[in-house]
Amino acid sequence: MKEFELKYGCNPNQKPAKIFMNDGSDLPIEILSGRPGYINFLDAFNSWQLVKELKEATGLPAVTSFKHVSPTSAAVGVKLSDSLKKACFVDDVEGLDDSPLACAYARARGTDRMCSFGDWVALSDVCDVTTALLIKREVSDGIIAPGYEPEALEILKSKRKGNYNIVKIDPDYVPEAIEHKTVYGITFEQGRNNFELNKALLSNVVTKNKNFPESAVRYLIIALITLKYTQSNSVCYAVDGQAIGVGAGQQSRIHCTRLAGTKADTWFLRQHEKVLNLPFKDTIARPDRDNVIDGYMNKNEEDVCAVGKWQKYFTEQPAPLTDAEAHEYLSSITGVALGSDAFFPFSDNIERAKKSGVSYIAEPGGSIRDDLVIECCDKYGMTMAFTGMRLFHH
Repeated sequence: MKEFELKYGCNPNQKPAKIFMNDGSDLPIEILSGRPGYINFLDAFNSWQLVKELKEATGLPAVTSFKHVSPTSAAVGVKLSDSLKKACFVDDVEGLDDSPLACAYARARGTDRMCSFGDWVALSDVCDVTTALLIKREVSDGIIAPGYEPEALEILKSKRKGNYNIVKIDPDYVPEAIEHKTVYGITFEQGRNNFELNKALLSNVVTKNKNFPESAVRYLIIALITLKYTQSNSVCYAVDGQAIGVGAGQQSRIHCTRLAGTKADTWFLRQHEKVLNLPFKDTIARPDRDNVIDGYMNKNEEDVCAVGKWQKYFTEQPAPLTDAEAHEYLSSITGVALGSDAFFPFSDNIERAKKSGVSYIAEPGGSIRDDLVIECCDKYGMTMAFTGMRLFHH
């Protein structure tokens, strides 16, 4: 296939639209179902790069959930605890532990379920049946993978009345070293960001605490690779084989850190005993449960525990999760990793990171206030490495 005509570009008024190779060669993809759009393909090609690189860096199957050209999460194939299975709505899945790819998907899709609503999925490996069954029951726009088991493909084709977007990509495809982008009729040219993110990047430890256990190294690599494909400015919290909070596209770095930290806190609180045992009615759909859980934890638009409200969702009135209980639960958490795509200009980012259990940090360094950032890390006994590598993505 030399080119693929799109219904429209970013918006319905932006026509004509298509994807093609500048050199006239075939596209490195096959469209197995549906008709992906402009934004779908932006998500597909960015997300594929992320999982391909994450698999190469860790040796584990990798999955990411994308929305509007940024990941909501990325994860590798590590088994889930019983409480995390319940928090991710996968405790009913037989054979989950036998599929590392499905475990990676359950983590990536379960991290920020509200933001993943209507997502694009990327798999580093051939889609198996267990993973396809998990994807089938979630609201999703499409998927990209290097291949699909025959039964898995049929399962996915049954989504959205047969119109689910399924893309197969050539895993051996290597893009040109130089890439181009046109804005306002003006062409930009740059070398692709092929910088390899690995353990060596964490060798310049600038804090008094020099301890980087292997688990922290993995978490930081996950965070940094996630950031490499996240709209900047961006900050990522990671732990236990997955990104748990992504703050993307903010003009201020502290806003990135706060946004990502709030998402990380929500991920942890989903595993609180009170949240896991909310007495939902059987008729409440999965997306609605996500909204109610978010309201229960974060006390947003609706007090779901209030008289006259709880009856819509629960079989009995649940006891609220108090601020004191949430604080006590979150204050006990440590061992979280934090990556930033550019330097922290102020120590307020470290203060906010501490509230979400951060113990390990990787950032480029280079701020005129690096000494104050290091001092704040030392105050809390954190380990921080200066990578010397900025990871802006636009």
